[in-house]
Amino acid sequence: MGTIAEYIDENEPRIQEELFTFLRMPSISSQSEHEEDCQQTARWLVDYFRKIGFSAREYPTEGHPVVLAESPRVEGAPTLLIYGHYDVQPVDPVALWESDPFEPQIREGAVYARGASDDKGPLWAHIQAAAFWMQSEQRPAMNVKFFLEGDEETGNEAASVFVYQNTELLRCDYLVLSDSPQFASGQPAITCGLRGMAYYEVKLTGPNRDLHSGMFGGAITNPCNALTRLLASLVDRDGKIQVPGFYDDVLRASTEEMAQLEMLPLEEEHFYAAAGVTGGTGEKDESVLSRIWLRPSFDIHGLSGGYQGEGSKTVLPAWASAKFSFRLVPRQSPGDITKSLRLFLAGQLPPGIQMELQSYAGTPGISVDISQPCMKAAARAVEFGFGRSPLFIREGGSIPIVSAFAEALTPHIMMIGFSQTTDNAHGPNEHLSMADFYRGMKTSARLWRELAALPLEPSTK
Repeated sequence: MGTIAEYIDENEPRIQEELFTFLRMPSISSQSEHEEDCQQTARWLVDYFRKIGFSAREYPTEGHPVVLAESPRVEGAPTLLIYGHYDVQPVDPVALWESDPFEPQIREGAVYARGASDDKGPLWAHIQAAAFWMQSEQRPAMNVKFFLEGDEETGNEAASVFVYQNTELLRCDYLVLSDSPQFASGQPAITCGLRGMAYYEVKLTGPNRDLHSGMFGGAITNPCNALTRLLASLVDRDGKIQVPGFYDDVLRASTEEMAQLEMLPLEEEHFYAAAGVTGGTGEKDESVLSRIWLRPSFDIHGLSGGYQGEGSKTVLPAWASAKFSFRLVPRQSPGDITKSLRLFLAGQLPPGIQMELQSYAGTPGISVDISQPCMKAAARAVEFGFGRSPLFIREGGSIPIVSAFAEALTPHIMMIGFSQTTDNAHGPNEHLSMADFYRGMKTSARLWRELAALPLEPSTK
């Protein structure tokens, strides 16, 4: 058995065709008509893992099945858990796709298909690295597990519940996932922090029916008016959130972290231009990267209420609602934020208005110490795979299950990106560079060797 590069050269047509088979499966977790497709995808993965020498089985959850696969046990060796998800986003609007979303095509060195970048392509790179080592007599002394879920794209908590309920089954020393991007084309990255999230829906109810605004306006409180004032009270013009105690647990980034942030090659004018705007908003004296990586934020996601049909209708609506969220940073507690928010909003309700506040999701932020030996090992693996040292970055988004892993299993977490932010994940013409796919394979294979060579590190708790 040769090197990982030789393995890729000798098996490239098979590797690509198996990737295409995976991508052809329309495992859209949010659409009930694809329920059986998700089940089939899970079964196919179980069969594949067994074929390459892993033990594997499906585990039922309240959502789609979890697939757990394990390499043959090596006593005294560290355990690496690799996370991924086999479900994908819906493909609408189909008319904007240049090719069938579930019939992969190679164009200009990239594979185009739903799930190519998020997350089937990066996941397949890890699985193929495992297939390489399982055929090698030089396999490092490592215990490797795969944990694959089918509800990531719906935000379903079934997989997180499974993690909390099966800590012994999932026990590991290290966790790696690649559901995160590189910093830019040609610049690999390791993500060392994620923002958390607290998501809400607020509904204000006023009169018992829609009223004539001429007959009642000015005397009866308009729920739409009240809602806009209530939402406006949550944040000032500079993006500073006004909920009492909101920033009590927010730590300023270290001098070292801020220095690293300033070294990252991001031109703010290009950042805004890529979004089709000429400027932005946010806390004063904070850079764009600081605003989206290191600081909390508030956003309204949808507004409902009153008349929105064609033409005019001078109605004073009976109700109004909004969905909104806070992005949180490490140490902020979604539960504490919810308590403060509820009191803050209730204290501002005008006469004649009742409020319902529903909390949909609460995920704390994650921060990873980049000085850990495993992070240095991960950096060496990335440099081997991509031919360039990675940057250490943060992500403004959330991966809720990572918080569950961190709390329930306390592993050392490595988030190594194989895809690009320009891959159009979730949108039409999603794609993944095949060069990045094979670089990801090399990185994953090297990571086994790098981690096996480390002395076992204590738990992160």
